[in-house]
Amino acid sequence: MKNNKQATSSDNGAQSSRRSFLKTLGLAGTAAAAAPAALAETTSSNAIAPPQYLNLVRSHSSTAANDKVRIALIGTGGMGMGDTQTALMVNGVEMVAACDLYDGRLRRAKELWGENLAVTKDYRQILERTDVDAIINGTTDHWHEKISSDAMRKGKHVYCEKPMVQKFEDGHTLIKVAKETGKVFQVGSQFASSLLIAKARELLKAGDIGELVFVEAIYDRHSAQGAWQYSIPPDASPQTVDWDTYLGSAPKRPWDPLRFFRWRNYIDYGTGIAGDLYVHLLTSLHCITGSKGPTRVYSTGGTRYWKDGRDVPDIQLSIYDYPKTAEHPEFNLTTRSNFEDGGGGNYLVRLVGTEGDLSLGFDSLTVHRNKFPKEPGMSIDNFPKDQKELYIAEYNKLYPQKPELIGPKEFKYSFPKEYKGDRYEHFVNFFNSIRTGAPNVEDATFGLRACGPTQCGNMSYYQKKIVSWDPINMKINGAA
Repeated sequence: MKNNKQATSSDNGAQSSRRSFLKTLGLAGTAAAAAPAALAETTSSNAIAPPQYLNLVRSHSSTAANDKVRIALIGTGGMGMGDTQTALMVNGVEMVAACDLYDGRLRRAKELWGENLAVTKDYRQILERTDVDAIINGTTDHWHEKISSDAMRKGKHVYCEKPMVQKFEDGHTLIKVAKETGKVFQVGSQFASSLLIAKARELLKAGDIGELVFVEAIYDRHSAQGAWQYSIPPDASPQTVDWDTYLGSAPKRPWDPLRFFRWRNYIDYGTGIAGDLYVHLLTSLHCITGSKGPTRVYSTGGTRYWKDGRDVPDIQLSIYDYPKTAEHPEFNLTTRSNFEDGGGGNYLVRLVGTEGDLSLGFDSLTVHRNKFPKEPGMSIDNFPKDQKELYIAEYNKLYPQKPELIGPKEFKYSFPKEYKGDRYEHFVNFFNSIRTGAPNVEDATFGLRACGPTQCGNMSYYQKKIVSWDPINMKINGAA
């Protein structure tokens, strides 16, 4: 096994803050670290433009005891445990039960949430409990639809980790079941609840960067854990893992601990870089622009470093064509993820307009403004003297000189100190929808429009062709 340096972001201090936040949740070292922590104020690099801070932090009032939401976790891996620890930070939330197919994770659940916690290897037992109001579905991608649908049909609300489904057809099932049951179904791509995303949406709508023409999104990593080389417990065996149940709808295979504990490396159970990371990037973009999605996707890449038996790429690049709609002009998106990024890793969503750009990192939003000059300028040195004089005279009539104030070209927004992170805000929204019936921020329709194009990207990668997507009807064109 090859060892890489620990993953770093473009801002080492921010990364340290994020690690400290996770440590307070008892999750240091897990791969579940997707939500940024509360961060100290940062300063703008432009002396003219003072730093600006988000003033959108909501006041989460205390919840009455009879308003308690009782939750259960199905799939107690790193992401599931991280989700649950964050959910329990919200007032009025109580942990009732946990389910996993590995014995050790059930023991760990009791260590975290008490010896009296009910645990089981059979998720159906969780759904039969009358003291469970909602579940967190932290299972592998190929189990998302089945468990989520079963839960809603049993009267449970569902918080389902991203990507919402492994196959777009299953997304239509979840949309239908959520509508029929009336249960809250929320996808766990937490950037949908980010204050930075809300601010970016506001600035784009206000025309701060002019008309959108291009977006680039990057999610690079430089560590073994970032490349899904998760630790495998010493007691992993067919005696401690319910392997047959785990396989579910996937092809039958003999016991393989790599396929259980490092499932993201295999297309049978996961969705690779596209489903795991690009869903976050598309979620952010769709929230900011109001877009329903692209119409064409092309993807390429390969396995360049992590030659560990995985059948998904460790470098993937995709191009998405977004058509003109009532919500936005025509634009193109490029996404890139590199699991052996010697630069140290990077996260960026950058929207480029005709008069500026918006750049989102994990913990900051930077706005650059560069308006087109009102004057086109002159290229007249090759004109003869008489023509040059005539041109200048006419030019000065068309563009009379007027002194104008020069404003700041850069603004930077960052999280206030009291901010608890996007994932916390996402759970606040989820529980608020359960308690009040308010629309949730990332329902099944939104979830399918975010993950469907990434399935197109995987098809494009494996089949080496452009794949078309219908963002309105949420279908792959030409798919059976």
